[in-house]
Amino acid sequence: MTFQKAVKHESKLRLAITGPSGAGKTYTALNIAKHLAGPVAFLDTEHGSASKYADIFEFDVMELQPPYHPDRFGEAIRDAAAAGYKVIILDSLTHAWSGTGGMLDLVDQIGKRMGGNSFAAWKDATPIQNRLIESIVGAPIHVIATMRSKQDYAQEKDDRGKTVVKKVGMAAQQREGFEYEFDVVIDLDIDHNGIVNKSRAPVLADRVIAKPGREVADMLNEWLKGAPANAANTPAWQTWATPADAYAWAGVPTAEATFKALVANDFGGKLTTGNKAKVFEAFFNAEIAPKEEAATEPELLIA
Repeated sequence: MTFQKAVKHESKLRLAITGPSGAGKTYTALNIAKHLAGPVAFLDTEHGSASKYADIFEFDVMELQPPYHPDRFGEAIRDAAAAGYKVIILDSLTHAWSGTGGMLDLVDQIGKRMGGNSFAAWKDATPIQNRLIESIVGAPIHVIATMRSKQDYAQEKDDRGKTVVKKVGMAAQQREGFEYEFDVVIDLDIDHNGIVNKSRAPVLADRVIAKPGREVADMLNEWLKGAPANAANTPAWQTWATPADAYAWAGVPTAEATFKALVANDFGGKLTTGNKAKVFEAFFNAEIAPKEEAATEPELLIA
């Protein structure tokens, strides 16, 4: 193993916005996204609430209906990236946790199949949660996620040794510690003040900002700058915008025929905005195997 000089590379934002109902999470997410980059994709699990701001902000929306399986949120991120969006807003990731078909429902279903063994159920369900995390932190676009919060409590001993329940602040309605997978966590209070609870961007650390918007986006855009990212870490298929890009990458005369056969056989003969990312990834995987085999095939020596 070797160490090398650390370099700050340009990066994509992972921002979490938490708060109780009425704090302004949806509006704040749209306001920051507007000044961060564009175009903006919006995954709405809140019954169309985002579209009420369509006269103020420009964005494309997908209204997600139950079940709120965490994999569907990861799929939305991949689809948004493949479609050319620069920002995706996930409103709200609380549904991926406690909504119909979310993580808690999945654990309950798995537990019932295991005779009520909740410990074993979590062992099987945790990889699903981990896939969601990887989809967010590995996304090639900016990700802004909202989460509902509620009053959190803890049991403590008083000076007489008696157990008492005390309020310990607000907690996001997601798996404990989930919000700390993000670069920046902003907690909104009912007066729309943004309290920066966690920040990898020093300029934002411990700030309290009334109605966060352009000011926050400008500071984040500046912080996200750095040396050009290593393109080698980005799968080729995530850089394609059209099938022609896939053909050019493959570099073989049969690429177009292979691509069309894949769409016909595995995707019902249709290439859509919704499945494009999956088609590109499948084509990449189908084509990369022979490329890797050719690269590692030993040279034939003729005596």
